[in-house]
Formats: sequence, structure tokens, C-alpha cells
Amino acid sequence: MTTQTTPAFRYAAVTFDCADPAELARFYGALLGYRTLFATDDFILLGEEGAPGLGFTRIDDYLPPTWPDPAQGKQAHIELGVDDLDAAERRAVELGATKPERRPGEERWRVLLDPAGHPFCVTTLA
Repeated sequence: MTTQTTPAFRYAAVTFDCADPAELARFYGALLGYRTLFATDDFILLGEEGAPGLGFTRIDDYLPPTWPDPAQGKQAHIELGVDDLDAAERRAVELGATKPERRPGEERWRVLLDPAGHPFCVTTLA
């Protein structure tokens, strides 16, 4: 009789759809200090040894999210922990993030949009 073992899974990466993987990789690479681990014209994986990564894949007919309007869903949402909300928001905007019209909960987190339109939050709660 053979014994089956349960495979160990670990979180490796999350991938964002976008029109321009290089643009989004530059933004998140600068924001998080991640380096390029793998790159083609259509896919880029960022990360650091031993940490989960972020991938960006080209979608030819990509439509950016319209959050908070549900017409085109968020597609993804990432929460980033920071020590200083104001400084983190300024840095993200310097790198290409934009501020959406709707920004709930600003005393605890800041909602921003990455260059491809995906909403993300910076928070001191993480």
C-alpha cells in the first residue's frame, strides 16, 4: 500500500492583467523595491528571494477598472503596509499612481490607482 502525502503549497505570486507589463513593473518595482526575476515582452515577474512576487501580463484588449463604478470590475486589489500614510501616498503618486474621486477610510488607509487603473491601498494596519 502506498501512502500519499499532502503537497505543501505556498503563495508564490499574484499576476495583474494590463496593457503594458513594463510600465506596471517599473511602478511596482520602484514602489516595493522589487527586482525583475523574469521578463518577456508579454510577462514580467518581480520579486525578491523568499518573498511572494508580483507578475504583470499583457492583455491585448485590456480595459482598466472603473472602480468605484462596477461597469469594469477591480480585477485585483492589493494592500500595502506602510509606516506613514502621507509619505507613502506622496511617493506612490510621484511614481505614477493617481487618486480616485472616491477615497473611503482615509484616516486608516489610502486608496490609489496604479498606472493600469487597478485600485490598491496603503495602510498602517498591516
